[in-house]
Amino acid sequence: MMKSREEAWALVCEFVQDRGLQRHMLAVGAAMRFYAEKLGADSDYWEVVGLIHDFDWEIHPDLDRHPIAGAPILRERGWDEATIRTILSHYTAGTAVERSQPIDFALLACDEITGLIIATALVRPSKDLREVAVSSVRKKWKTRAFAAGVDRDHVEEVTADFSRECFGGKLELWEHIGNVLVAMQAAAAEMDLDGRLAQ
Repeated sequence: MMKSREEAWALVCEFVQDRGLQRHMLAVGAAMRFYAEKLGADSDYWEVVGLIHDFDWEIHPDLDRHPIAGAPILRERGWDEATIRTILSHYTAGTAVERSQPIDFALLACDEITGLIIATALVRPSKDLREVAVSSVRKKWKTRAFAAGVDRDHVEEVTADFSRECFGGKLELWEHIGNVLVAMQAAAAEMDLDGRLAQ
């Protein structure tokens, strides 16, 4: 049986103490929900997958272990194999699990770009994600030293894969980034990016 969002969030809170990492997973969950609705998929399920995809990063903070070592924990807790497979597919180089379903391509396309969007919000005096425009993100994108951990080439590559697999090649990079931004803005309060951090 599919796990609920409440169960997913409880798993995240059990294994992740860092608020920044929690914020990242909330962001990916929101973006996944957005795309599930756009593609006519199960939005509750896609959000849950986005929410837990990095649940083990704090206890396995390197790519030799994450997400492989997280899979047994999920199995012990009764998570379904389809969810585990999708999570493993977001690091094919380490897991040898290829992306094959729309949800797999969406997860990787939504993953890293959220970091640039969050960083763009956090450098604003208001720290309010709802005030961030795509043009602001685009400006920060060009400054490679800004949010340097966000691999722009990787984002372009996985967005192109997602576009090809799910949108017939018609989803452009900046349309995608705009979609993720809109999805995240709807969840700004849950991520503490509604201006409260400026106080």
